Amino acid sequence: MQKNQYFWPGFRPGHARAGIGPKQGQNLLFKAPNSTRQHQPALLICNMVETATPETLPVIIDEPKEGTNSSLDPGFLVICWNDPVNYMDYVTHVFQKVFGWSKSKAEFHMLQVHEQGKSVLIREQLEKAEHYVHQLQRYSLHATLERDQ
Repeated sequence: MQKNQYFWPGFRPGHARAGIGPKQGQNLLFKAPNSTRQHQPALLICNMVETATPETLPVIIDEPKEGTNSSLDPGFLVICWNDPVNYMDYVTHVFQKVFGWSKSKAEFHMLQVHEQGKSVLIREQLEKAEHYVHQLQRYSLHATLERDQ
């Protein structure tokens, strides 16, 4: 082994990069000692030169955001209608399952359906609103879709 030979992560003797040195940004691990006992490498701690901080900070440009879909698309309302067939607990359970609502929110909409005859459950884009209507209909609830103004 040569005197003052340096080693770095991934060093392999005889490799094409063996005598070149570490890749850019790679710290040296240790330096081989100058003595005749070269089978026990000494640890070399190197401090790499730090990167200078920029004099000016980068400018962040706020680009105007395009209107969201809700501003362009009027949206669709999912409406559940009262029916004499389904029990109130069952309707509450379905609202919790389909929309992931808490029991209190599901009960609020269930009572609105029971007392007023209908409840606007949610306002969504067309595809998602259709999905909710189909799910409610799978549970035998009378649900419809209306375009929001």
